[in-house]
Amino acid sequence: MRKFTILWLLIIITITSWAGGGWPQPKGKGYFKLSQNWIISPFFYNPNGNVIDITTTSIYTTSMYAEYGFTNRLTGIAYLPFFVRATLNQVQYNQTGQFFPGDDYQSFGDTDIGLKYGLLVNKPFVVSATILLGLPLGSTAGGSSKILQTGDGEFNQQIRIDVSHSFYPKPVYASAYVGFNNRTNGFSDEFRYGAEVGLTLKKFIPILKLNVVKSLFNGDGTAIQNGIFNNNTEYFSPTLELNYQATEKWGLSGSGGFAFGARNILAAPNWSLGVYLKW
Repeated sequence: MRKFTILWLLIIITITSWAGGGWPQPKGKGYFKLSQNWIISPFFYNPNGNVIDITTTSIYTTSMYAEYGFTNRLTGIAYLPFFVRATLNQVQYNQTGQFFPGDDYQSFGDTDIGLKYGLLVNKPFVVSATILLGLPLGSTAGGSSKILQTGDGEFNQQIRIDVSHSFYPKPVYASAYVGFNNRTNGFSDEFRYGAEVGLTLKKFIPILKLNVVKSLFNGDGTAIQNGIFNNNTEYFSPTLELNYQATEKWGLSGSGGFAFGARNILAAPNWSLGVYLKW
């Protein structure tokens, strides 16, 4: 019985390092990740969900993500995009020969801080509740054009419930979540849900994730509509992530996320590379 308990705790800790999900971090344990994300797109999902041509727009985000277990049930969460660079390509109109110069802007980005509390822990099914506060630390009017953004300028509060299950002794886990995101400054509130499945293959841990965002379209219509941090954004986004556990504590991570059935969002993959530490 003791051996089973130890093995169960080990797989729970391993799963927590990859996915979070319903598992809070154990007391004194944590997870830290340094990532580089980028999106480069000459296409855009308009409000009707149609893909249209736009001037190539890019956003590059260098960020830190951390989780720390204050107790065995309470985990602190922080997402800090400390360097965000948005760019707009130069445009030439062939008939007139007129040039519109490109533009770029870099600054701090919008930051998330939160707490996760384990409602049901140390069970085959675990359940947690999370509250995330989105701090509008980015810029909404950057560059010479004053249209480049590193944030949306609104303070949001997201509440979500996660349910997770380990299929031990098989090295597989599954998680699902549902959440509500209250947005301010004229932005519409959002309903969010998703799921993920992960598999531990010695040093390789592939994870398939699905995230869905649905707008309630209850904003006042004055929110910024500049192409990257839009109001009334919707999408159905599968993401494939691959982690490589180089040592007991360190690892590498890469992912590619894609948006389908989307509105008011760039029509291009979101790529990410990162390095993580767990203890």
